[in-house]
Amino acid sequence: MEEQDIGKFQIIRAKDGKGLMESKCMTVEPLEPIAREGMDKLIEAGMSGGEEVKVLVDIPGFSVVNIWFKHGYPLPLHSHNTDCLYYIVAGNIKLGTEELGPRDSFFIPSGVPYTYKPGPDGVEMLEIRTEGTFDFRNFSKGAGFWKNALESIEQHKDEWKTAERPKLDA
Repeated sequence: MEEQDIGKFQIIRAKDGKGLMESKCMTVEPLEPIAREGMDKLIEAGMSGGEEVKVLVDIPGFSVVNIWFKHGYPLPLHSHNTDCLYYIVAGNIKLGTEELGPRDSFFIPSGVPYTYKPGPDGVEMLEIRTEGTFDFRNFSKGAGFWKNALESIEQHKDEWKTAERPKLDA
C-alpha cells in the first residue's frame, strides 16, 4: 500500500493490501551461505504456500500487517530493526514455552531475535509497528534448521493448498 497522509480521515480496506515483498516495506539482510542455500531450497519446495502476508496499513509512523501462517510453516529465528506488537486474531502459536491464542499479544523489541510455531489450525495475527519499513535479519544459521524446515514444507505443502484460516472465536 502506498504511504498515505496520516493527517486526514481514511478508510483502509483489507482487499487493497499488498504482499509484504510487493509493498517493499521489508528489506532482507544478506544471508550467510548456509542460510541462503537453505532459504532457496525452502522457496523452491513451496514455502510460500504456507503463508499469506498482507500490508494493510502503511501511513507515516504506523503500519499494520496481516499474517496467516499455516500449520507447519517454518519461521526462521530472526529480528527486525523496529519494535513490533503482535495481536493474535485466530488460531494459536507456541512462542518459546508459552502457548498463545486469540486476543493474546506479544511485544518484540527492536533487534531481539525470535521465532514461533503456528498451532495445529495455523495462526492469523496483526503485526503493528510505528515504522513503515523494517528489515529481516536471519539468525537461523545452522544447517539443522534448514533441513528441518525443508522437511516441514514437504510434509505440509499439500494440506496448505486447501487450508482454511483458523476460525475466529465467538
